[in-house]
Amino acid sequence: MRISEIFYSIQGEGLLSGVPSVFVRTSGCNLRCRWCDTWYASWEPEGPEMSLDEIEAEVGRYPSSAHCVITGGEPMVAKDIRELCARLRAAGRHITIETAGTVAPEGIACDLASLSPKLAHSTPHEGEIAPAWISRHEERRLQPGILREWVAHYPYQLKFVVSTKDDLAEIQEVVTSIGTEIPPDRVLLMPEGITNEALKEHEIAVTELCKTTGYRFCPRLHIGLFGNTRGT
Repeated sequence: MRISEIFYSIQGEGLLSGVPSVFVRTSGCNLRCRWCDTWYASWEPEGPEMSLDEIEAEVGRYPSSAHCVITGGEPMVAKDIRELCARLRAAGRHITIETAGTVAPEGIACDLASLSPKLAHSTPHEGEIAPAWISRHEERRLQPGILREWVAHYPYQLKFVVSTKDDLAEIQEVVTSIGTEIPPDRVLLMPEGITNEALKEHEIAVTELCKTTGYRFCPRLHIGLFGNTRGT
């Protein structure tokens, strides 16, 4: 399995924000979000090939944390991802999987599905990437039926990147398209940005959207603490 990085930090986003966690970042993605903050695991995947034994041993270096976050890129396209999660769960870890929700779970070991459906503003613009990738991203970015599978079988959170208040209508359409009742406090709105300055530009507007909908505001705690740096 190609691994971009394995590190120990705190969860910076979502319902488990602030919880010390071991992060396993797989390398490779089936999307190309234009505002992606981990290009080294998606647009330009890098990192060594590691066996499951090697990954498990590296995670085991941090026994004080019961939480393990499987992220990417898109971890659900990684080779042997289901066996890895099963091993980590068997070792006593709580497993969060951070995924765009474009690949079916198929029984994967998971204690929290952190689903991040991609809105229209995620699609690359002409000239930013090969045209074939623009079409591929647009075709794949939203899969309501697959999101429904995740929501039906796992504890979950739906996390949306918000660029402007105009994104709210699309977010509500996506939530409705899943076809099952989603409690408002399971929908998290996160300002777009990879710097504190950029986040602050959007924070108040996103807060107002949360106040009018009952959705939950989702800060990016790790950006505030460490900046947009690897291993954090």
